[in-house]
Amino acid sequence: MPAAIPAPVKVAYTLWLLMWIPVYWIHNGPWNFLWFCDLANLVLAVALWRGSSLLLSSQAVGVLLVQVVWCLDLVVRLLFGVHPLGATRYMWEGPEPLFVRLFSLFHLVVPVLLLWGLSRLGYDRRGLTLQTAISTLVLPICFLFADPELNLNWLWRPFEQPQVWLPPWLYLLFCLAAYPLLLFWPTHWLLGRIFRPPALEPPP
Repeated sequence: MPAAIPAPVKVAYTLWLLMWIPVYWIHNGPWNFLWFCDLANLVLAVALWRGSSLLLSSQAVGVLLVQVVWCLDLVVRLLFGVHPLGATRYMWEGPEPLFVRLFSLFHLVVPVLLLWGLSRLGYDRRGLTLQTAISTLVLPICFLFADPELNLNWLWRPFEQPQVWLPPWLYLLFCLAAYPLLLFWPTHWLLGRIFRPPALEPPP
């Protein structure tokens, strides 16, 4: 029986990761890896090598919807010259060198890789709980210790728009509740209906 995740996929993804990590570290700094989409790249490597449906599912729950929105924003900008949400404005206007910005095109590939991985490993419904725990840990760290100018996980400027409705600490609490409810749970619900459970997980 062939391996659930073929070795060439694991090796190719790891080689890309070994290029991506130093480029982002040098040009964007270590804090940048706390963006959910960047953190997902690291967790995804472990999921592929271990064949872990749980880790793969958690990252699909956490970033799949956001990355699809990113792709849509990019495509609309390419076709019509406008950003519906501003999620990819930095691809044209960012201060980083062009080759660094091009590394962000991983947002086009990772959703496909996540869905392909789930089709082989199955969707583990515990991924929702794991990703909620990850976000509950990561968001306060970003808020308390990272420079607000980095706007990690849109804690200060959602889609680069000023957040003026709530005090910053109250907006953090809102994000702690809204990310699981508005981002993670709908994705969890959909994936649970599209993909079979993993072999060792009993059907719900």
